[in-house]
Amino acid sequence: MSGGDHQTGEAPSRRLDLLASLRGYKSAWLPTDIGAGLAIAAVGLPSAIAYPAIAGLPAETGIYASIASVLAYAVFGPSRRLIVGPDAATVTLLASVMGAALGATGGGADARVAVAAAIAIMVGAICLIARLLRLGSIASFLSRPILVGFFAGVALSILVGQLGKVTGLKIDAPGPVTAIVELFTKVDAIHWPSLILAAAMFVILLAAPRLKSPVPGPVIVVVLATLLSWIFGFEAMGMRVVGVLPEGLPSLSLPDFRSLSIPDFLMGTGAVFLVSFGAGIITARSFGEITGEEVDPNRELVGFGAANVASGLLGGFPVTASDSRTAVNLSVGGRTQMAGLASAVALSAAMLYFSDLLRLVPLPALGAILVSAALGLIDLKDLREIWRISPIEFVFAMVAMVGAIGFGVLQGVIIAIFGTLAHVVMNGMHPRVVLLGRLPNQAGFYKMHRSDRVQAIPGMTIVLIQDSLLFYNVNHVKERLTEIRAALPDGTRWVVLDGSGIAQIDVTGAAMLQEFHRALAGDGLRLAMAELSSEATALLRRAELIDEIGETMFFDDLEDAARSFEASRNG
Repeated sequence: MSGGDHQTGEAPSRRLDLLASLRGYKSAWLPTDIGAGLAIAAVGLPSAIAYPAIAGLPAETGIYASIASVLAYAVFGPSRRLIVGPDAATVTLLASVMGAALGATGGGADARVAVAAAIAIMVGAICLIARLLRLGSIASFLSRPILVGFFAGVALSILVGQLGKVTGLKIDAPGPVTAIVELFTKVDAIHWPSLILAAAMFVILLAAPRLKSPVPGPVIVVVLATLLSWIFGFEAMGMRVVGVLPEGLPSLSLPDFRSLSIPDFLMGTGAVFLVSFGAGIITARSFGEITGEEVDPNRELVGFGAANVASGLLGGFPVTASDSRTAVNLSVGGRTQMAGLASAVALSAAMLYFSDLLRLVPLPALGAILVSAALGLIDLKDLREIWRISPIEFVFAMVAMVGAIGFGVLQGVIIAIFGTLAHVVMNGMHPRVVLLGRLPNQAGFYKMHRSDRVQAIPGMTIVLIQDSLLFYNVNHVKERLTEIRAALPDGTRWVVLDGSGIAQIDVTGAAMLQEFHRALAGDGLRLAMAELSSEATALLRRAELIDEIGETMFFDDLEDAARSFEASRNG
């Protein structure tokens, strides 16, 4: 969350903007930042342990990702308060990508850890390459409605994925529908202590915010469930627990990429980047509105890139901006990324000194946390608003949701991408083409269909095209221009195209304009253009259309065109 890069000639060290969030740090902030860091670690630990299970990864990978990512973001990230870390939607997509990259065998635990780390490093590399190319705007590629629908589909996939944890059953079915069917066939084998514990923990998660508990619900659940597991020996009762965690912290290592299906790996990594960065920027902007910090997606690419590379090198998985951890940071009063650093120290201490306790955390409790997190991804309020404002965008949201549920999360991303492209194309296929004229005794030009008082300039017809001229909408514009040409009033000498709404023209658009110019010339009329962008003008020049029409028939604005027309008529 920071201001944009306004100087193109800045030095490389300035472009990296290292430790931006700690610049001007005051010692008086340290106690608050340390307190915020402890709160972040407390809230982050349950999800750090729970989320890896979505992708079939050991619990410690989530802790490694939580430690490494905040350390790297503190050095390279622009925001003072944004906290990065594991995210349920990203990990769900990661699971799908790992399945495709590993093939039918699925690989063992070590192979899955290596692939997850490799994907994190590659996502980070894509972020950094995108920063060099200044592609921060790609964060807006997936529209808000499509992301809302996609996350709802991911949430439902997560919910179904927790059936095994909360019931104590082994669910082998690959899809949501078949998993539910399998559950019903095995209902007699449900491990009731697991289900009762999961239900009780879920009630606590629901009640904590409603009772305004000062301790977050996931923290209560992990502490209480671990204590009960230690007292009653849940593992001996047949309840699954986290199990043995490695003591200490991981060393830096580069995963082996050679065993992967490279095409599936690269396509999946691109999908993880697109979804995690898009969602991360939405989170950053949401909190930026609260803190007053401006979000520059290009600079966030560096922070997210460094966070993912560091996570991968320490044996973690892809990360993005964490809304829950950032919210805790703001609520406790964290001032800078020193809070994130403090959370990393606290999580490191947990791995070093409390791994024996963490191994006792029962999986049904973690399943309840994941169910709660999944429900949080379903934004019914946003879906209702989308339906109220734009039913067609609601349809695209539903397409993204059904794609994630019915075809798998990775395929859901592809469907969401095509949905976005279809939405863009459909919106641009029928640009408005309207006539402009003058209001008596008023300067400027006005749309003639809005008022009978707007009159055309005698002898000159002005046409406003309100979109770019590209291959998929050229035929529609051509039809409108043909209709306008057929209805031109007697005495018309010039037809002026107002290009203020034309951001781009492609080869197909240039060919259509050339055809229109020649048709007008055949009628003894002249074509003029005004207010074209420099990019559109450059393309028309390369297409030699400016030479054909005549340089003098291109004007900076409509007023210049009108004055030139009057001069030619009087002359």
